Amino acid sequence: MKFRNEELTNPLRAEVLIQALPYIKRYVGKTVVIKYGGNAMDSEESKQRMMRDIVLLWLIGVKVVLVHGGGPEITKAMEQFGKEPKFIDGLRVTDKETMDIAQMVLAGKVNKTLVNMLEAQGGKAMGISGMDGRLIEAKVKDERLGYVGEITNINIAPVKDLLEKGYIPVVSTIGCDQESNAYNINGDTAAAYIAGALKAKRLILMTNVNGILERSDDPSSLITDITVSEAGELKAKGIISGGMIPKVDCCIKAIETGTRKVVIINGMIPHAIIMELLTDEGVGTLVKGDKDDKASGNR
Repeated sequence: MKFRNEELTNPLRAEVLIQALPYIKRYVGKTVVIKYGGNAMDSEESKQRMMRDIVLLWLIGVKVVLVHGGGPEITKAMEQFGKEPKFIDGLRVTDKETMDIAQMVLAGKVNKTLVNMLEAQGGKAMGISGMDGRLIEAKVKDERLGYVGEITNINIAPVKDLLEKGYIPVVSTIGCDQESNAYNINGDTAAAYIAGALKAKRLILMTNVNGILERSDDPSSLITDITVSEAGELKAKGIISGGMIPKVDCCIKAIETGTRKVVIINGMIPHAIIMELLTDEGVGTLVKGDKDDKASGNR
């Protein structure tokens, strides 16, 4: 429902807040991990809106962890340095020079920009990379890809420390190994491992579609709720296919390692994370464990 400013009266504002109260109580003091990246980061307006939403959640007592990527920014920087981006099976080929650029962009420009935006909206944020405190340990995923990492271990203490001190941790997905090599880590995968290690109540994965669609060409065919077993069945039927397969695999990994529930949402929908967390209907596809109580009626 949309309102013009003159239509949004004080009594209506109060009613909206009262109706949100049960959902606020559900998440106060709980951990929510948000994976942010891709198209949702392209527009300055959408970034500002997202940062406001995150600060709102933080102000009402939600422990928010923001995990971000920045593929388009890496590509732009590579082109500025005269390097042509190359991909194999959708993954960036990352030689040593490309890794240096990725580290500079993700752990530097993108990370600190998001921290600054959160602070400007009234939040209290701290940026770290997966190399800080050896948060994300990794090894070579595929020799053909160079410094693209496969996660071997998560040392979650740095994130927990920041949460306990009242910060919004902003994590760039750069991993490391025992030989001090840096690795570019898939953002969804990193978010899944971090959410699992935190035993998060919710992991939110942002994409550029509304969620899992029964018919790929029909946005109205959104599947709103599936279990891990049902996800396997949808893969077998070809309903979950293409780029949605690794995203759903990340959902399953997060649940298997301790995350309560995972949702795939369209990051381009204004206030999508607020609608997902603070309403019963939500906005995307919820993925949950097979033993989760379907009768609860709660997203």
